[in-house]
Amino acid sequence: MSVQQGYASKKMSASDAMRLVRDGDTIIVPTGVGEPPTLLTALSEQRRDFQDVKVAQILAVRKFGYIDPETVQHVRHVALFYGAATRAGGQAGWIDFIPNYFSEIPSLIGRGQMPADVVFSMASPMDAHGYFSLSLGADYTMAAVAKARAVVLEVNPNVPFAYGNCHVHISQVAGLVESSDPVLEVGLPKIGPVQEAIGKYVADLIDDGSTLQIGYGGIPDAVVMQLTYKHDLGIHTEMIGDGILTLLASGAVTNRRKNYLPGKMVATFALGSAKLYQFMDHNPALEIHPVEFTNTPTLAGQNDKLMSINATLQIDLLGQCGSESLGHLPYSGTGGQADFVRAANLSNGGKSFIVLPSTAKGDTISRIVPVLSPGTHVSTSKNDVNYVVSEFGVAQLRGKSAKQRARELIGIAHPNFRTELTEAAKRMGVL
Repeated sequence: MSVQQGYASKKMSASDAMRLVRDGDTIIVPTGVGEPPTLLTALSEQRRDFQDVKVAQILAVRKFGYIDPETVQHVRHVALFYGAATRAGGQAGWIDFIPNYFSEIPSLIGRGQMPADVVFSMASPMDAHGYFSLSLGADYTMAAVAKARAVVLEVNPNVPFAYGNCHVHISQVAGLVESSDPVLEVGLPKIGPVQEAIGKYVADLIDDGSTLQIGYGGIPDAVVMQLTYKHDLGIHTEMIGDGILTLLASGAVTNRRKNYLPGKMVATFALGSAKLYQFMDHNPALEIHPVEFTNTPTLAGQNDKLMSINATLQIDLLGQCGSESLGHLPYSGTGGQADFVRAANLSNGGKSFIVLPSTAKGDTISRIVPVLSPGTHVSTSKNDVNYVVSEFGVAQLRGKSAKQRARELIGIAHPNFRTELTEAAKRMGVL
């Protein structure tokens, strides 16, 4: 049978594709815009026909009908990272959560610690050799493809065909559903004066020839906007977004001085505009790989001068970062932050930056605190944190004593809170 015949034999409607799902199954869905809207809409419409089906995903970007507290006994969302579509359900308790390091989700699947019965994913059109590209999210999905009973792809001509280890052959597929809607676009976050100030501090510490890992958010993007004058930067990141296109257009990114996959940008998922998705299509300068390849610290850390830039919500005077919860209430997840902080620490000449505005709620709350709020989920440990940057400066913590760390962090806190923090540190016996 030719690959074209194989394609025709597996093509079906989204409604019919739901017959490949059984009660009790866990459906693995890729990160972000790799989620297949036609398939998940059909699942939502038929959700009452199922019992105890789970949909596991690191970041849902659309609130599909199955994300419904009234029908969780039929289909339930399992978050590996919360976003706007799932945060309220997580805080209310009817959406489940699996703590994880992003880099280790594939091993959880491979070892059977996380079920992967079915895969639903967006995919590019099939090439002449019978391969589809999961360019929008190879992440943990490739591990699930190897494990699942049924792989169902939503094939869309607007999904780019990317290179790297992100390809699925027609022989691995149980069902194909076609769609043609534009891939969801996710805009750049807003950048204000606080973000710009933080961005400048970080940019000044990034040398020519560095390799960048850039997280999502206003502050990481503010850093990107201030790197356009740098030379021979490289990209080894988990997310490729539009900010990287800005660096390419300015000539700052060449990937020439990378010592790990020189000449190649490397990522595990994409989140951005139609321009980004077009740029990715058949681009030999970019490779999309599974997250264990992009994020595992011992691999990513092979890049010399790896610069990791990630945001946190709160940090205590010892350097513990609460990046994913508001007290005990979940807000996001660990994601790849801890992966890349550790990778930068392993890298020859690497630097990891944890960035945060000094205050919240109109300067009424300090984000730099004596101790983390009760119940806060610690995302990055005191042993791993290196540079912490606010709009008031840079605190370098690695190798410093508890007393030195407290002084460094108080020095970059908002001036309105420095006396209060100092007094708290004295009561704690830190100063």
